Amino acid sequence: MRFAHTALIARIAFGASFAFSSTAFAQTKWDLPSAYPNTNFHTENLMQFAADVDKATAGKLKITVHSNASLFKAPEIKRAVQGGQAQMGEILLANYQNEWQIFGTDGLPFLADSYEESAKLYKAQKPALEKKLAEQGMMLLYAVAWPPQGIYVKKPITSAADLKGVKWRAYSPATARIAELVGAQPVTVQAAELSQAMATGVVESYMSSGATGYDTKTYEHIKYWYDTQAWLPKNGVLMNRAAFDALDKPTQAAVLKAGADAEARGWITSRAKNTEYIDLLKKNGMNIVVPPAQLKTDMKKVGDTMLKEWLEKAGPEGQAVVDAYKKM
Repeated sequence: MRFAHTALIARIAFGASFAFSSTAFAQTKWDLPSAYPNTNFHTENLMQFAADVDKATAGKLKITVHSNASLFKAPEIKRAVQGGQAQMGEILLANYQNEWQIFGTDGLPFLADSYEESAKLYKAQKPALEKKLAEQGMMLLYAVAWPPQGIYVKKPITSAADLKGVKWRAYSPATARIAELVGAQPVTVQAAELSQAMATGVVESYMSSGATGYDTKTYEHIKYWYDTQAWLPKNGVLMNRAAFDALDKPTQAAVLKAGADAEARGWITSRAKNTEYIDLLKKNGMNIVVPPAQLKTDMKKVGDTMLKEWLEKAGPEGQAVVDAYKKM
């Protein structure tokens, strides 16, 4: 009887200590939706970020990356973060230009056409971005540029006139406007649906990086990529402000540090991957073409028109961003 009594006390003591330790180690779980596949360098960067946070907080904050639009589709991610359905999310900033013109700054063709210029444009754009996101109850944790954008097309082209009537994938207001200006037929298709759209003939041409071309096996359907280096759009990783504020100070510091590391790592990786993806496209039968002079001239005119239109819509706020960029 005495033994049973002792065993009971031991069980109660163990249960109490377990309950105490569970309370002391309250784990927080966050969801981080993304629109791109696991093999994409942006997603790999997110996975590393989540692992870094896990390590820095000793498992106190667990961030689950939901890739390839598996939790929310690309257009839904920003709203999900803003509304608190996801604590974090990765978006292509240029996709939200219709909501607020400054989101589309880095989708303007030939405004910033190299990694160096893109980094300057980000620096000029960042204060306005942070202010707008704060108004919407969010924070910009970090942003990373995609490799430079070129034209994927089924046939050789020498000028913009050769794109007239072509079924052109539009994934943002800027890419839809390019289609209109060159006389192509815009079709809205998100990254996760692009392979199917090409296979079924819904899309015959689009502008994107070597990364998207390789991820979606574009080389199975389209054989020409014109390396126009038109723009370097950025993915932004956003956080719900209330979710961030609910973390303790050491955990907040760990998230911010891991975010800064992810941004630095992402830009370096993007540069390296640009060369790697172009080589992989070549190996899989893609013709990588230097744009003919007439095509370059035509596309530069498209860029000039779009910048003028954008400044009219963006007003003084947009002009301030462009002026700050051009002074750098």
